[in-house]
Amino acid sequence: MSISAPDRRCLTYRARTAASAALASALCLAPHPAAAQSPRIPTALQPAQLAVIVNDDDPDSVAVAALYRDKRAIPAENIVHVRIPGKPRKLDAARFAELKQQIDRQLAPGIQAVLMAWSAPYAVECQGITAAYTLGFDPALCGKPCGPGKPSPYFNAPSRQPYTDHGLRLSMLLPATDRALAAALIARGMTAATEKPALAGAYYVITPDQARNSRAPFFPRAGVLKGKGVAMHVQSGAALENADNVIVYQIGAATVGKLDTVRFAPGALADHLTSLGGDLLGSTQMSSLRWLEAGATASYGTVSEPCNYWQKFPHPAVLLSHYVRGQSAIEAYWKSVAWPAQGVFIGEPLAAPFK
Repeated sequence: MSISAPDRRCLTYRARTAASAALASALCLAPHPAAAQSPRIPTALQPAQLAVIVNDDDPDSVAVAALYRDKRAIPAENIVHVRIPGKPRKLDAARFAELKQQIDRQLAPGIQAVLMAWSAPYAVECQGITAAYTLGFDPALCGKPCGPGKPSPYFNAPSRQPYTDHGLRLSMLLPATDRALAAALIARGMTAATEKPALAGAYYVITPDQARNSRAPFFPRAGVLKGKGVAMHVQSGAALENADNVIVYQIGAATVGKLDTVRFAPGALADHLTSLGGDLLGSTQMSSLRWLEAGATASYGTVSEPCNYWQKFPHPAVLLSHYVRGQSAIEAYWKSVAWPAQGVFIGEPLAAPFK
C-alpha cells in the first residue's frame, strides 16, 4: 500500500464497522488552510514552542529538566518552576487548579505544549494529569468513569499549532525517578530523525483477550507505506516476539510479554489497551513505563477504569498517519485519542523520526 499525492494523503485500515468506515474518510486529510498559507510553519513542534515544568521539590525533576533543556536547547524563558511536595501519585481537583494557575501564569503566548518533568503526580482524581491540564478537569467524569468521555477537538486535527488553532496546550509527562532511563529516553528522541532504519515495522497484535481488542477493527492493513520506509504487520498471538526496528507497537493486554525480545527504533511509539496502564507506579496491571524501559520513546495509558471504549485509547490508523507525516510524538499521540480525559501521555514529546 502507498500514501497518495502530497496534497491529499490517506491511510487505510480494516473497516469492519460503520463507525470505522465513516472514520476512513476523516483520515484523508487535506492540508490545513493555515499551513497552506504559511509554509514556514514547521511540520513538527519545535523546542521554542515547548515549556518544561520543573518540580523544585523533586531533585529528580530538577536534574532531568536541566538535562532536557540542555539537550533540546529549550529557551531559558520556557522553564517553569512549581512546587509539589511529597511526590503524590494523585492530586485532588483543588490542588491541581492551583498548580495549573502557577504554570499558566509563567507561560509565554507562543507556547504550544508543556512537558512535565516528573514521574508523579500523574493523575488528578480519576483523570490523567496531562489530559486534565490540556482539556481542563471534568468533575462529572469521575461520577461515571466507565461511561463515554468528552470528545477532544484535537482528535485527528490537521492543526500544526494546537494552542493557536484550538486554545489547547498539549502536555506530556517525562518520567524522572530513574534518571538513567530519562537520559536514555531523551537520547532516543534526539536521534530519532537521524537513526531511523531504512525499513521500520509497525506491529499490531490481536490477542485472545477479546475485551481488550476493541481497537482491532482499526488496525492498518498489512503492507508498506511507500516513501516512508514503514512496513505494517497485523498478527494474532499473545505478544510480539523477536522483532527488530519497531517504530509502532500496539496491542490489547493487561500485561505484555516478550518485551525483552523486541528492539525498538528511536522514536518508537508503543501502548497497550488495558484499564490501568496509566497508573505508572501501581502494580495492578502493567505500567506504561514498561514500554519506555523496553526502548520505546513515548506511550499512553489510562489512570482509572475506562471500560474498553476504543475512543479512550490511541486510534492505530490515526496515530500512524500523523506520525509518518512528520509530526512529533506529542502531536501524533494527542491527535489519536478521541476521548483522552482518563489518559496520561508519557515520553519524549519532540521525537519526530519522519519530519
